[in-house]
Amino acid sequence: MNLWPASKPGSESKASVATQLAHHLGRFRWIICTVLLLGVMKNYMDRQVIGVLKTTLQHDLGWSEIDYGNLVFAFQAAYALAMAFWSLASIAHGVAYSFTSFLAARFALGLGESAVFPASMKAVAEWFPKKERALATGILNAGTNLGAIATPLVVPWIAVHWGWRPAFFLLGGVGFVWLALWLCVYRRPQEHSSCSQAELEYICSDPAVSQINVSWFELLAHRQTWAFVLAKFITDPIWWFYLFWIPDFLQREHGIALLNIGMPILVIYLISDLGSVAGGWVSSSLIGHGRTVNASRKLAMLICAICVVPIVFAPRISSMWGAVLVIGIAAAAHQGFSCNLFTLSSDMFPGAVVASVVGIGGMAGAIGGMLIAKLVSFFLQRTHSYAIPFFLAGSAYLIALAIIHALAPRLQPVEFTPAEI
Repeated sequence: MNLWPASKPGSESKASVATQLAHHLGRFRWIICTVLLLGVMKNYMDRQVIGVLKTTLQHDLGWSEIDYGNLVFAFQAAYALAMAFWSLASIAHGVAYSFTSFLAARFALGLGESAVFPASMKAVAEWFPKKERALATGILNAGTNLGAIATPLVVPWIAVHWGWRPAFFLLGGVGFVWLALWLCVYRRPQEHSSCSQAELEYICSDPAVSQINVSWFELLAHRQTWAFVLAKFITDPIWWFYLFWIPDFLQREHGIALLNIGMPILVIYLISDLGSVAGGWVSSSLIGHGRTVNASRKLAMLICAICVVPIVFAPRISSMWGAVLVIGIAAAAHQGFSCNLFTLSSDMFPGAVVASVVGIGGMAGAIGGMLIAKLVSFFLQRTHSYAIPFFLAGSAYLIALAIIHALAPRLQPVEFTPAEI
């Protein structure tokens, strides 16, 4: 497994020149990245509110662990269906036969493409050259942690003072504020008045590729697609586990009250934010110093996978802050692994199909999330212990990386045949 080939002569000097030029090209692409970060943050606040209020809702509404697991399962099922809907809308363009049918297909595609990560990765592919995509992905992916930080700080206060129903109403309303910001700010770089000609040329500095229209059935014929999809299927459920069950773990195992849950969750996701940005920075830095994309991405992912392993001991740690530290490091490693995994889609596929690949991977991750919901709730109901769920979390990333390397040993780009174009 050759992950560290020698850099080519002169590559470091070329990378240095490129870095210096980037400082003079304009930075509007980073504003786009910031808006994406805010969108992801809002998205994750909506997701995590149920986890923060789990104990309260179980008490008020009489839910069992199986009931809560079914609730998470329903969310993941809808998430998977949304991804399937998005992919089918893309396919529908190929069979459209009139303006009306194309109009319907575009409407359906826009509706499905509002799924945060497929749309975000498409925006990253449009606004960033390949050398900056891992860092941009790491930054917007940090929005998941910011949302997870804000939720336990805000929601318990609202729930205690106003009730748990207003917490859902207020968080829902924030989405309309973000939507207005997005509509005001976002355009493709070729159409944006704030994107300078120099910055546009830098964004488009990767080798040109032909515009293609490929269905997800055709994408599934390639090993590289399965490398991404299976890795998402294995690792995404672990993040769902953190999101929906860590607040309950801390309350159950360490006796933390609802109003006090904010600080340990804050620490976990602050650590996690560092991992999100650092994971993208490591691989981008290695590429900037002349290492191959294959070596850079996989070495960064290997470091992250190893850092997750100690989480298997979390249920045995008697100190609350000790458990928080171990979980925080694992969550950071997940984010570092995830931002590199997302970037693999743009490493191996043309920009025109990146969102489709991410959408398929997102659907696989949601299906994995459905399974983890059933597994965690089953083990909690039967054993009243988090030991098995944390063991699954600690081993998932090494397995995922092994699958990626087996299916895409060199991260070789997919070349579509004329029949697929």
